[in-house]
Amino acid sequence: MTETEIPDSRHLLVIGVDSVSLATSAKRAGYQVFAVDHFGDRDLRRECRKSLSIVKQRLGRSCGHLSSDFSPEKLLQLTKDLLKRYEIDTALLSSGLDDSSDILFELNELVPILGNHPSVIKRIRDKTGFFHELDRLGVSHPETAAVEDLEEAREEARDIGYPIIIKPWKGFGGVGVRKVEDSWELNLAFREASFMDKKVLIQEYIPGTCTSVSLLSSINRVAILTLNEQLIGMQKFGQREPFGYCGNIVPLLASREIVGECESIVEKVAKRFNLIGANGVDLVISEEGTSYVIEVNPRFQGTIECVERVLGINLVTAHEKACVQGVLPENWKEPFAFCARFILFAPQRLVAPDLSTFRGVRDIPLHGVVIEEGEPLCSLTMGGPNRDYLLQKASETAEVIRDSCEYIPS
Repeated sequence: MTETEIPDSRHLLVIGVDSVSLATSAKRAGYQVFAVDHFGDRDLRRECRKSLSIVKQRLGRSCGHLSSDFSPEKLLQLTKDLLKRYEIDTALLSSGLDDSSDILFELNELVPILGNHPSVIKRIRDKTGFFHELDRLGVSHPETAAVEDLEEAREEARDIGYPIIIKPWKGFGGVGVRKVEDSWELNLAFREASFMDKKVLIQEYIPGTCTSVSLLSSINRVAILTLNEQLIGMQKFGQREPFGYCGNIVPLLASREIVGECESIVEKVAKRFNLIGANGVDLVISEEGTSYVIEVNPRFQGTIECVERVLGINLVTAHEKACVQGVLPENWKEPFAFCARFILFAPQRLVAPDLSTFRGVRDIPLHGVVIEEGEPLCSLTMGGPNRDYLLQKASETAEVIRDSCEYIPS
């Protein structure tokens, strides 16, 4: 969809791995919402006129494993099934399809994507070309190489210098990302990453604070909304992946200098790749205070509900205006408090309790389904006066939720 094309009606598809927050925002923006996602949670069904999901939640049945059961092809097929019964005018992207350009082009033919065209997404998710563009912009990033066999990986690791990060070329949520200290660990990590994808990235390890930036952009302008702290690999919430995504705290506590540097970098990147609408940029702020760009998420982020709450805006409405009219919000309130999203993972195989009774719980599974060990159980979204308060409150709530679960002996 181009910037000048205005949707004739308000039937909208949200599509991705996890779409509850995006569907909720779209409904508040006045859309008739349809959804295609992986999990099929109760609150997604509540927000939508109709939703179809990869997981068919049934009492006493397992919800399976995200890493093996999710596929972009399945989301596309569910979209086709939905379109047999309903007319839908436009689509909004959540996570999960960024690296599947063929799927995105076909989806865009079925339901025009309101936001970045698949050609823009393909360009920005081509890791090799992306980092070359950052070099031309003079933007700091980890030294990165793409390899397809172990010998190449060893050579690149020696050139970059240990420790390194190894990750699958395609992926999301930090799954399969490993820090590697030496050649022995490289053998194991490469085998795991190459099982997930033929291409593997070897990347310089930058210790520091994992950060994302939420932005809105039109053809000629960029509005930086918030800097966000990314929560990564938090075992207290049941995350088993060392770099697995666990949520965000909005806004990030950082100095004016760091905030200004991040904003300047993100504006350069957004303009170079002609991003429109709501997007996110992931960075690591090193221990020395340098901001390194890791990747761009050319669609709505998992921070959507938190950003909306701290700024008092509706991101779907703002996204539509940016894409269709080229208009960005002129004024929004500065964050006066904090908002966080925490993803809780099953500490072992369990039967889901009735999570609808807990305040602030999102991504709610059907009461009585089986959640496998290490898989997402639910999310907690909460506001508060500071970061420490939110972490403490989330830890306490997570403990109560875990105590309410019925665990299945192995």
